[in-house]
Amino acid sequence: MEADVSLKFRQQLLLIDENLVAEDVAALKFLCTDLLPFRKLESVKSAVDIFQLLMAEEYLNEEDTFLLAELLYRIKCHSLLKKLGYTKEKVQECLHEKGRVSPYRQMLYELSENITNEMLKDIIFLLQNCLPKRRIPLSALELLILLEKQGLLTENNVQLLEEVCMNVSPDLLETVNCYKRAKVSFPQQENTLPVKESSLSHTGDFRVFTSPQETAIKSVGSNINDNKAANLTQGFSDMNLELPGEFSNVENESKKMTSYKMDGPHRGFCLVINNVNFDKSLQKRKGSCRDAGELERVFTWLGLDVRTYTDLTSQEIKDLMRTWQHLQDHKDRDCFICCILSHGESGAIYGKDEELVSIRMIMSHFTAKQCPQLAEKPKLFFIQACQGKEIQCPVYVEADARIPDLSFMQQSISPSESIPEEADFLLGMATIDGYVSFRHIQQGAWYIQALCSKLQLLVPRGEDILSILTEVNEDVGRRVDRLGTKKQMPQPAYTLRRKFIFPIPRDPPPSQQH
Repeated sequence: MEADVSLKFRQQLLLIDENLVAEDVAALKFLCTDLLPFRKLESVKSAVDIFQLLMAEEYLNEEDTFLLAELLYRIKCHSLLKKLGYTKEKVQECLHEKGRVSPYRQMLYELSENITNEMLKDIIFLLQNCLPKRRIPLSALELLILLEKQGLLTENNVQLLEEVCMNVSPDLLETVNCYKRAKVSFPQQENTLPVKESSLSHTGDFRVFTSPQETAIKSVGSNINDNKAANLTQGFSDMNLELPGEFSNVENESKKMTSYKMDGPHRGFCLVINNVNFDKSLQKRKGSCRDAGELERVFTWLGLDVRTYTDLTSQEIKDLMRTWQHLQDHKDRDCFICCILSHGESGAIYGKDEELVSIRMIMSHFTAKQCPQLAEKPKLFFIQACQGKEIQCPVYVEADARIPDLSFMQQSISPSESIPEEADFLLGMATIDGYVSFRHIQQGAWYIQALCSKLQLLVPRGEDILSILTEVNEDVGRRVDRLGTKKQMPQPAYTLRRKFIFPIPRDPPPSQQH
């Protein structure tokens, strides 16, 4: 009987492993840094390797799976919790009493999640004097581990981190400040758990010096006294169990303050304008109906009331915007979304009558002054249309642009100039200004298909919309036409003041429904 239980438990672990990607494994390794010997973690190749180490250290067994549940919760793999008999809410309830991931480790992981690729490049540039001369490309997590190895970053010393965040993105600083406030609020107690082996060494303190000409990292000392060494070493031992829950509360309060309210009685309306057929010389947009259908399924799954309109003239688009602008029902909704699929030019889209409609004009109907019911609520617009001249492309791919012999708008308008100047708008463009966007005549547009795919994958993980659109950029940026000569890069622009996070739907994504 005992053997059967053990076999079932290991089968559950294998199922969890099969559902984790490389980024998830890297995150698990990082979160376990304070719990497992670092030299053993370095050889980890899969989630199963981590599970073996946790079981060897008696952190994980068939009777007690909470640590694994906590780790899955921390990396936002909430759908896997049920394989261990947990829910997201149950884990949250138990964190205060049973949480093992230290507040320090939580803070670093949350910080890494908010560091974009561009920020990471800037951080590596700032810290180049601290990093090995010969190095491979680093992820945010790998960079933080490297700083810890060199003793530049510890539980009790995050000064370097503060300096870097201030230089690269002050928004990142709030995560560090939240950790520091929690650390001050709750007195540190003696560890009651055995100290685990750590190979992280401490070599000195560094400070960031900034001037208009340059930012340099300079060493201000290579020796540390015994007291400081003791404090630094303590940072890599197991934390007292009372702290994680307290930090989680502060962390949750911070997220409430920095995310848009999305818990109203109704999520909001989503308009899908799908222009397929045109009156004169513009080609039929084959494959667009597949995009419209996919948008309807995904946004319905996300809790929005979707309304689809097909083949509207420029005047009908303007009239439709005025109608929705004055809708009183917006006051009971959390947000507003509008998706437009059409041919386009720089800063504008075409109506069925082949007359241009300014994207800025469309969005301006929903400013706080024009639509008070949506004041301070997020308004998202996704535009699948070319923003420049058509280029020659293979038969199986069409470009959403005018044919070459037709006139082209003289005025070039960038996405950032297209959105209203006030807050709470996001404009997701399928392509950068001046370029075409591509649409498969059967499978649909690259951008819309990537957007729908990433929403279904990342919303259940609790990702915010900007992180999701970054993934969309990466997805579309990798795509290429059959001849390998045509590429596309989407471009979001926004005046959002907070994180926009869709509540996780109870139902599985449309792609998993039969």
